[in-house]
Amino acid sequence: MTIIDKGLIFLKHINNSNNTLMYNFEIDKSYIQFHFCTKGNSKFLFNEGSYVFPLVSDKSILLFNPNTELPLNLLLTSNSLVLSVLISVTKLHGLFSNEAAQISFLNEDNIGNKFYKDQPIEPMISIVLNQMLNHSIDRSMYKLYIRSKVFELISLYFNKKKELSVEQCPFLNDNNNIKKIKTAKDIIISKMVEPPTLNELAAEVNISLKKLKEGFKQVYGSSVYGFLLDYKMEVSKSLLSSKDYNVNEVALKVGYSTASHFINAFKKKNGITPKKYLMSI
Repeated sequence: MTIIDKGLIFLKHINNSNNTLMYNFEIDKSYIQFHFCTKGNSKFLFNEGSYVFPLVSDKSILLFNPNTELPLNLLLTSNSLVLSVLISVTKLHGLFSNEAAQISFLNEDNIGNKFYKDQPIEPMISIVLNQMLNHSIDRSMYKLYIRSKVFELISLYFNKKKELSVEQCPFLNDNNNIKKIKTAKDIIISKMVEPPTLNELAAEVNISLKKLKEGFKQVYGSSVYGFLLDYKMEVSKSLLSSKDYNVNEVALKVGYSTASHFINAFKKKNGITPKKYLMSI
């Protein structure tokens, strides 16, 4: 959980296990909830489980009920990811003070009514979500970065002219292109020990090499191999933290043939060696 500002919270719900997990979080009824499922499947449970709302990959839901508490009870299936933004009505009204009347549940006629909306995740929103997940921002600047991305996310969500923003980048006009880039990302993750060449990857997802490079940068904010390196480093930290593997074993698991290459890459990325990282946890 990241408390960005008073009245503004960012949550990541990640399930990389083989089991279904339950996430619970108390939410005051003055908060508007935005939930985005970027991978896998999830279910929101209400009224002690008597009502279930499914949220699948590439879908979002907005929830607001000023009359009843809506605590977060989220069932997350294996290999699933849901990002949530919680913002108080007061905070949101402050952000859109001049446009509040254009947002249906903020205008005076509806301010006391409940509001539910589910819809596909727009391409531009998908890009922002991926940037929030995959970045190389220094820890000291993380909250500021996430704050800017959350504001961008909310502005895109309520933007009535999303299609104009998309047209600024022709690649994003086609949702199929976004899906191909996401597939390419999944492929390099699944094959991180022996990743394909860029030409092989482009051929596998049926896209040109140029579009692969440009699209990956636009969607994930990094080159293909830059993203893969960041992913390997995150996996290696997770493996080291488990204390089930030594440095040599971790190096092999993330695709390094020699421990020395892994140690150099880890230190360059994290500022400390794997051994010192182990000692710090």
